[in-house]
Amino acid sequence: MTAIESIKGLEILDSRGHPTIAVRVRLNNGVVGTAAIPSGASTGAYEAIERRDGNKKRYGGKGVLDVVTSVNTEINECLKGFSIFDQTGIDHRLIALDGTENKSRLGANGILGVSLACARAAANTLGLELYRYLGGAGQVIMPCPMFNVLNGGVHADNSIDFQEFMIRPHGAPSFAEALRWGVETYHSLRAILKKKGLTISVGDEGGFAPNLRSDDEALDLLVDAITQAGYKPGAEISIGIDCAASELYDEKEKRYIEKKRRERKEEFKSRTTDEQIAYLQHLVSRYPIDSIEDGLSEKDWDGWQKLTKALGTSIQIVGDDLFVTNPKFLERGISEKSANAILIKLNQIGTLTETIQTIQRARRVGWRTVVSHRSGETEDTFIADLSVGLGCGQIKTGAPCRSERTAKYNRLLAIEDMEEGNSVFLDTNREQLAAPRK
Repeated sequence: MTAIESIKGLEILDSRGHPTIAVRVRLNNGVVGTAAIPSGASTGAYEAIERRDGNKKRYGGKGVLDVVTSVNTEINECLKGFSIFDQTGIDHRLIALDGTENKSRLGANGILGVSLACARAAANTLGLELYRYLGGAGQVIMPCPMFNVLNGGVHADNSIDFQEFMIRPHGAPSFAEALRWGVETYHSLRAILKKKGLTISVGDEGGFAPNLRSDDEALDLLVDAITQAGYKPGAEISIGIDCAASELYDEKEKRYIEKKRRERKEEFKSRTTDEQIAYLQHLVSRYPIDSIEDGLSEKDWDGWQKLTKALGTSIQIVGDDLFVTNPKFLERGISEKSANAILIKLNQIGTLTETIQTIQRARRVGWRTVVSHRSGETEDTFIADLSVGLGCGQIKTGAPCRSERTAKYNRLLAIEDMEEGNSVFLDTNREQLAAPRK
């Protein structure tokens, strides 16, 4: 039996310069598997818990040495000698060892690091590419990239409340061409911003972070950038937005507030749920938007039903904070028809097995799945292989800028090259949205 010999954690830095954990799993055959875990800035209230040391004298309390210790002791002893090919068994052992519903005792960051490193070690033992180990034989689906080219919200210190303005080159014939279209549009946007005297500094995910007057101005800039790059807005490159509306929702007032403008003591808008939905409908009617993520708060379940009913037959309505990659919340969403797509973030749930379970359940009811990075990333490219292996069809991993983002794009280029003649790049924008079914 190919078994786990040792597991070792290491405190490293993520792309924001904060500590995170890397894990190395060594097998009795000498093969090694590694993983490095990202961290989010805009986190859902129901995500699995990322454990931090809390020692203010060290990394401002953000250290992860306690998690490293748990990996090197408890988890190492629990899994030593266990078969590396039993991923479900490994993950269930980790969940049981933690003993909490949200993985708060051992920390989802440490648990996930072990889970993913084990998967890599298994793939390496078999001499398989990771995406093949995860997905098996057959034709592979290359994901359509969703480039976050304008940053706002908690990802940038600017005046924009919506967190992400994305371009989706769905009309390209291949992933490599989709990447080229996105890069050219990104640089076209840079030139436009520079010409207008706006900042070309970038936010956490590599997108530009200028101070703009409104969401409409941001969307106008994207349309101009797409056009000036030589592509057709909507027909070839569409737009996606991540409102991160949980950050804007005032629980007491039950309203969506332009918080950055209020904080700057500027004139700001405050909207009810119905007004927020009407505003999103206005944006969709005016711009080539085909994907809205977190248009409403994670606590506004009734509103999500209304939003999906209003726009869900024509565009993608993506739940991130609403579902946090958790099968339990996904089931509620399916039952209540609260979206038609789910964002997939490994560290929201904390194990590979639970992530795959969520993806498979969403796909069985005709929902789209979008694999996503986090704002605090590492050079690890696991999500690139996951998106291909599970045939998710879409991936969010930031702007084509900063090495922790481009590493994922470069990995996807390599996969497409290896699978020449055996891969397909789907125009997911033209796929008919399936009505949710039980």
